[in-house]
Amino acid sequence: MLPDFRVRQRDYLLEIARALAEELNLDKLLERILNISIEMLAGQAGFIALKTETRGWHARVWLGLPRALVQYIEPYLANITENSNEPGKLELTQINQLIRELAISGSFGMLNGVGLPLVARGQIVGIIYIFRSYSGSFSNNDRTVLSSFANQAAVAVQNAQLYNQVNQEKQRMTALLDSAADGIMILSPNLHIELINPALERMLKRSEKETQNIEHNQVIHWVNPPIGLTLENAVAGGWPLTAHANLYVEGDLSLSSGQPKLPVGITYAPMVSSEGALINIIATVRDISRFRQAEELKSTFISIISHELKTPVALIKGYVSTLRREDARWDRSIVQESLSVIEDEADRLSLLIENMLDASRLQAGGLSLKRTDTMLPEVIRRMAVRLQTQSSRHTIVVDFPSDFPAVLADENRIEQVISNLISNAIKYSPQGEIRLSGQVRQDIVIICVSDQGSGIAPDDIPHIFDRFYRAPEMARNTKGAGLGLFLTRSIIEAHGGHIWVDPESGKGARICFSLPLNPDVQTSDLTVV
Repeated sequence: MLPDFRVRQRDYLLEIARALAEELNLDKLLERILNISIEMLAGQAGFIALKTETRGWHARVWLGLPRALVQYIEPYLANITENSNEPGKLELTQINQLIRELAISGSFGMLNGVGLPLVARGQIVGIIYIFRSYSGSFSNNDRTVLSSFANQAAVAVQNAQLYNQVNQEKQRMTALLDSAADGIMILSPNLHIELINPALERMLKRSEKETQNIEHNQVIHWVNPPIGLTLENAVAGGWPLTAHANLYVEGDLSLSSGQPKLPVGITYAPMVSSEGALINIIATVRDISRFRQAEELKSTFISIISHELKTPVALIKGYVSTLRREDARWDRSIVQESLSVIEDEADRLSLLIENMLDASRLQAGGLSLKRTDTMLPEVIRRMAVRLQTQSSRHTIVVDFPSDFPAVLADENRIEQVISNLISNAIKYSPQGEIRLSGQVRQDIVIICVSDQGSGIAPDDIPHIFDRFYRAPEMARNTKGAGLGLFLTRSIIEAHGGHIWVDPESGKGARICFSLPLNPDVQTSDLTVV
């Protein structure tokens, strides 16, 4: 039979072994270890301090000690040093000296104490201190038992810390997946879906539960053969051969019935174990609708600009070649008429180039404005006189109240706006009056340009300020690149104003814009009467 104290020691060691296997909550585990230690050594109090990379040494749990005393002891823990010759061995001299001084002074009624490091796998994870109130000192057997117990406790603490780290990493990974703008899908080695993030749920219009454990090709279904090998074809051919063998596939996904197809680019990246076995495949799904639109916009731009540049260049070259013929003598009237055509086409070419440059500036980060006090009635009357020479079939009328206030604006840019609006009115109305009117509201001024043409079709109204947009009917009958109204809107919005189409003005088109009297105050959309 074992002596009673040996039986108790055995029971305590079995208890910590159970804690090692069962408890992974760090705080509960530390409390359990401290309770067992105090009971095993017939102590009255104690504390466990841990060492972390962020906080250094700090008391994590204590029992039988006032908080004030723990807070008094804690700064001294920073003096604990590790013996470089013997990894895992701590120098506790100053801490033990502090304990003795406290015991002698009777500050907390304890006569002696013992502290041992918690060492697991050659690393210091913490220290444990046990105090008791009777005069007998800690024997070598006490220290041996506590040391054996501390070693097992250290392993349990380290396991709990690792478990907490894994949980934190899992939470961090979940947060990253949930906040990612791109869709993310995790596949098993047999190409079944294990997880999709919220962004991919929104793309596919399907919840994670609906896709879990479903085969990849039942969810990623291509409308047409994609650019590049599909994942299934690549795997059949031996992919991945290495851990860095990423696969990129681009195409249109077929979604549920009634949903439009979704252009996506998918990058598949394998996760491979150190033995070379495939663990998972991580798929990053990016919605490339905007890239497609940009490509279409680029193609449209090249097509329109090529056409628009070709016409004036051809006319200028044709008239110049004709005038330079040495075998002909031209009347002065013919020469003047030809030079007039050349000048008009050169102006048109210059305007087109200027609009293209402005569109590029907007793309690069906006227009720079040089604001000054601007009298809009004077600017508009001056533009009306200049543009009246472009048409004998139209009458341009300017109607402003006499007390119209000055506006802080870029006069050159406002002239560009008025020029675009009047030129459009001349271009799209065969004849009649073009009226420019102004009115003053509480904190804004409103300018409207109306004509007596056929008006703007309701279907075109939402798009007329878009870049390169031209109404299909007008595009067949008139020239243009679709940049004028786009630049007009950009200039007005850069001033803090708004521009819109008034669809209830009766016959003809009516486009209005507002400018703030005080550019520092935000204004809201207003209707015009």
